Amino acid sequence: MQIDSAVHKHLAKFALPPLLSFGETKVPAMYTAEFRDGRWQSGHLGPYRALEIDPASRVLHYGVEAFEGLKAYRRSQKRPHLFRPERNWERLNRSLARLTAPALPREVFFEGVGALAGIVAPFIPGAPGESLYLRPLVIDTDSSLGIASPSKRYLFVVLASPAGAYQAAPMRVLIERRSARAMPGGTGAVKIGGNYAAALLSNARAAERNLSTSLWLDAGTHSFVEELSGMNIFFVIDGALHTPALTDTILPGVTRESIVQLAGDMGLEVFERQIALDDVLQDIRQGSASEAFACGTAVTVLGIERFVEDDGAAYDLAGGPGPVASRLKTALLDIQEGRAPDPYGWTYEVPALST
Repeated sequence: MQIDSAVHKHLAKFALPPLLSFGETKVPAMYTAEFRDGRWQSGHLGPYRALEIDPASRVLHYGVEAFEGLKAYRRSQKRPHLFRPERNWERLNRSLARLTAPALPREVFFEGVGALAGIVAPFIPGAPGESLYLRPLVIDTDSSLGIASPSKRYLFVVLASPAGAYQAAPMRVLIERRSARAMPGGTGAVKIGGNYAAALLSNARAAERNLSTSLWLDAGTHSFVEELSGMNIFFVIDGALHTPALTDTILPGVTRESIVQLAGDMGLEVFERQIALDDVLQDIRQGSASEAFACGTAVTVLGIERFVEDDGAAYDLAGGPGPVASRLKTALLDIQEGRAPDPYGWTYEVPALST
């Protein structure tokens, strides 16, 4: 890996803002590695900068890109730790395979996220719930307007953003019965930008009504719960935890997987199943569904207090995070932030950066 000495000068001038929101502040450093001539080239760690790409790059015309999101934690002033980065690397490669892009070697991925987290370690916020959000992405930089064959040039980039809470208040969610986020056989189970672009119009409609996000249903019948825009979803029904079973239209979240493991080890019954929307709304009205919550890298665990139909019909849960969501969030953050042992081997200590 090549390290540009200018990165230290940029970091020396940087300071964390007094108030951290999610995704707005970028640390002035970044990692890049290029795929060309049939292989991934040596990585480069340098100052945060604009990318210069050809206007005919296929990422601009056909959206050929995949990305990930993971967090680094300060953990009581010790070296930064990442949470389950192996899962992010594996998922990124599943996304790349769906786009016919070359696999990213493990050593390149870990060098990128590790080197960046290591060099910006002084800027990882340390308050509970705060972290350094890392965004690895791969874009197609081939200069071609054709799409008949796979590209020959790609760029791997890692960005870092000190982050506070994604959202503090419980979520209010629009039930999306018009549009679809993903179709069977499509790209819903991989993490590419097109899935999120498909959600923008619905999210805008939700925002107009002062709602947090949208709940997506199956594309065929709009009858079964799938996921939120950018987050997986859980319900607590009669004391048990229920979440939609994974299909090729649902993104397998790293946080979702972790919660399923934690909940089972806490003695909670966990059901991964097809969830009919009308059934769960009836459960909310009758009181047997006592909680609903979102989970994901950005939000960790965040309670849902209301579901709203297009016609304004509302289904309310108890305000604030429920006891099950709170317990799971605490257990997860305690492992991530180093307050509790990690019996699962989920945390990864970032090695010291060789300069």
